[in-house]
Amino acid sequence: MVRTRFHDHLEQLADHLRAMCVRNREAIAMATDALLGADLELAERIIDYCVETVAMREDAEHAAVTLLALEAPVAGELRQVVTALQLVDDLTRMSALTEHIADTARRRHPAAAVPERVRNLMIHMGAAAVDLADAAVGVLTTADPGDAADLDARDDTMDDLHRDLLAAVLAEGWDNGTAAAVDVTLLGRYYERFGDHAVEVGRRTLYMTTGRRPDNEAAPSIPARESPVSGTEFAVDVG
Repeated sequence: MVRTRFHDHLEQLADHLRAMCVRNREAIAMATDALLGADLELAERIIDYCVETVAMREDAEHAAVTLLALEAPVAGELRQVVTALQLVDDLTRMSALTEHIADTARRRHPAAAVPERVRNLMIHMGAAAVDLADAAVGVLTTADPGDAADLDARDDTMDDLHRDLLAAVLAEGWDNGTAAAVDVTLLGRYYERFGDHAVEVGRRTLYMTTGRRPDNEAAPSIPARESPVSGTEFAVDVG
């Protein structure tokens, strides 16, 4: 009876994690629209939406800690609960990065934060982020090893786009000014880190349910990092 209750509560926690990931998929799509459309109302709505997702973190952490404290998980059960706590952190970081994107759109309104010369690259980065979040939702649902491994391949697309974006900013002839260069550089980083956390969601989910990684070896966790840009208003967390 006790074990049945434990696994029921664990499944409720898994549902909560999937809901957080679905919200991240929806939010990154809308944040990209707000960014490219210089849409202030949508940007502010996304910021509020991301705040709500962060609030979901508290509920998930409370549920996980309750399982640890009251249900005395053993062996694989303990692995599942601890990994769920790590997943909460990745999902929360995805939401925070999305909020940074929306905030950039809000801060630059009524001007567009993305210059025309890199607009197409940003469109593709937004699409890649939605694709990665959607794939992460799939892995959270099925825990399929093939789907988890596929996340790494999908992330290669994001990495290539990120390199192309940086090359465009650093290329001779950039005539959009320093502020735009900083904005675009940070935006690229937000999307790239969003993708990294989506990949980690896949890896952690597979480990949580099967005890192994897609490549059968532990992958390093992603630390939260500060990325200050000295002397500007753009210093933000891009963990």
